[in-house]
Amino acid sequence: MLHIFPHWNWPGKEGEFIPVLCYTNCDSVELFLNGKSLGIQSYWFPRSGMQGEYENSPARNSVPRTTADLHLTWTVPYQPGELKAVGIKDGKAVVTEEITTTGKPAAIGTVCDRNTITADRRDIAQITCKILDAQGRTVPVADNEITFKIQGEGKIFGLDNGNPVSHESYQANRRKAFNGLCLAIIQSTDKTGLIQLSATSPGLKSGSIIITTKTICERRN
Repeated sequence: MLHIFPHWNWPGKEGEFIPVLCYTNCDSVELFLNGKSLGIQSYWFPRSGMQGEYENSPARNSVPRTTADLHLTWTVPYQPGELKAVGIKDGKAVVTEEITTTGKPAAIGTVCDRNTITADRRDIAQITCKILDAQGRTVPVADNEITFKIQGEGKIFGLDNGNPVSHESYQANRRKAFNGLCLAIIQSTDKTGLIQLSATSPGLKSGSIIITTKTICERRN
């Protein structure tokens, strides 16, 4: 497992130092910026005096130990491009994660947690809307306002974006993206059929998704 953050979209901060954090269960991690190595780091684990508290912990005497924190950190001068982290275990590269600088918002992408729900006026589906650049990558700094329209046997139960300081109504038909993302929750009626949700925003290619509503018996079959 390997995860690095934050995103790598910092226009206007070229040359400024950005802390890059990494969580992993690999022995060590090497970080690259546009193909140039920024060094290898590893946890000091187990900490001195704690070896007996962790059963079956592997011997890691040969691993360069750089921190006793629960995460690894590099301080990186920002330049657009690609951050790549390579996880190393037992001397071999086993996992890679890449974060790239994206382009400007160009389209809305939609992903549903399930394509079929029960027509009982209670069941719901959750649709994640993503602000995408021309290459289909989520733009992590996008805050475009998205307007939703629903057709068919369903209704918009609520909208959210995860922004803790947002005062937008959960029951409205529009919502600003937060970190490039927005969520629409769709609820069924008591009739079977199709639900189509459309998501539009000025200057962006619209997105849509279709959900099928069925009776409980139909879904079991």
